[in-house]
Parts: sequence; structure tokens; C-alpha cells
Amino acid sequence: MVAEEGGFNFDLCKRNDFIMAQGGRGPTAKKTGTTIAGVVYKDGVVLGADTRSTNGDTVADKNCEKIHYIAPNIYCCGAGTAADTEAVTGMVASSMELHRLATNRKSRVVTALTLLKSHLFKYQGHVSAALVLGGYDVTGPHLHTVYPHGSVDTLPFVTMGSGSLAAMSVFEAGFKEDLTLEEAKVLVARAIKAGIFNDLGSGSNVDLCVINADGLDYLRNYEMPNERTYVSARGFNFPPGTTPTVNKLVTASCANLPPPLETFVSVSEGVEDMEE
Repeated sequence: MVAEEGGFNFDLCKRNDFIMAQGGRGPTAKKTGTTIAGVVYKDGVVLGADTRSTNGDTVADKNCEKIHYIAPNIYCCGAGTAADTEAVTGMVASSMELHRLATNRKSRVVTALTLLKSHLFKYQGHVSAALVLGGYDVTGPHLHTVYPHGSVDTLPFVTMGSGSLAAMSVFEAGFKEDLTLEEAKVLVARAIKAGIFNDLGSGSNVDLCVINADGLDYLRNYEMPNERTYVSARGFNFPPGTTPTVNKLVTASCANLPPPLETFVSVSEGVEDMEE
């Protein structure tokens, strides 16, 4: 049994160099795309997010939810890898619930902040979750950003994600102290739309979440600036043979009944006799 050696392993670097020397394309980091933002107004916090989910250059979901539940008075916007943001926020939400049951007290934002930053710091950035945490507790409104490495910012207006620079330009031009609720909602919506229209990784609709002393108001699809202008009434109709098949197995839907039959088809791409 060979003992493990310490230090770095550069085997993959040699493999990548070999692939590129043969004319192949080396592996690249997969880019993520999101615009999330938040602002503190006179009586609470307004969080905002776009609704585009991407898989590399492909739009995977046009209307996903990026504002995650932490506690009844605390929500968190997530940017980065979708699985990481959902797993981290779900884990912290569970811990916050247990804490409320044990103490019989309302959750505090600083508790969620400590759990999030401690978990992310422990993994040194390998958990790809960039978060905007907002809430309202007994000490008032709170707004924080949590970076994937565990560092934290506490500011009156914040942005994160690939569209954060476009959103921040709107905040820096339009923010003022003691915003009203309507002014804050309009400002956050404008910031998210700046990311939607100026960042390829962000798109579709605007979600808002208002948290104050009166409770929570989750405004799903608050604005829909990219509605489809034309939808075919017929829908999609693909004729038989559109997708090539390598084999086909037909079995009766029930042993004691005549057809109709169910057809089970295995699909393979790149079949040589595929029709154009």
C-alpha cells in the first residue's frame, strides 16, 4: 500500500496540456449568472432578484426563485451554483427553526449571518454561494452580503452576482436615507432590471421581498419586462422520425386488455442513418 504524499497534485494539468497539444479544447470554469440586490428603507428591508437560471451558455429556467426562506422574518438571495445556494440556505433555515423551538424566541438576523459565514469559511470558497441576507428582528432592519469565502459586508444597499455592477450603479445614483416603501421597491426593481438588460447571465423577471415589522410580503414576478410577444396557438408538434431511434420495444399496457399500446423508445444521438 503506497502512502499518500502531501502537497499539490498536477496530474490534471499535464492531462490538460496534452489535450490542448492534440488540438483539443481545455476545460474551463463554468460561468454562473445572477443579479441579486437589497436596500434598507425607513421601516425595513427590500430584497430583489432576477429569475434566470443558466447552465453554461444555456438558459435552464426562465422563472426560477432565487430568494430563499431562512426564517419567517429573514430571507436570503442566492447567487452562484444553484445546488450550493439551496443546500446552504436550507441547512441554515433548519438550524434556525430548531433554535426558535429551543429558545421560544423570534430569530435574529445576526444568528443566520453567523451560521452562513462560518459554514462558507470552513469550505474556503469551494461552496459557491454568494448571498444577500436581509431581515427584520427586535433590533430593527438588517442587510448583509456573505461572500463564498465567508467574508461579510453590512451596508444600506448591496448587490451580488454577475450583474452586480450594473445594479450597483443604479443604487449609487438613486439611494437616499429614509426611503419610503414604494421608493425602495422601485429602486430595487430598477437595479435588478439593470442587471437583466446589461448582463447575459441575468434575465427574465423581477422578484421582490419586503420584510418589516408588520411581516413579510413576497412579490413574485413583481415586474415581467421580458414577456413573450408571440406564442403559437398550435403549440409544438414534432412528426414521427424527428428524433432518431436505435431500437423500439412495444408492449401491451395491460396483459388482459387489447391495445392501445404503450411504446418505449430508447434514443441515441448521432445515428449514422439519421434523416435530415
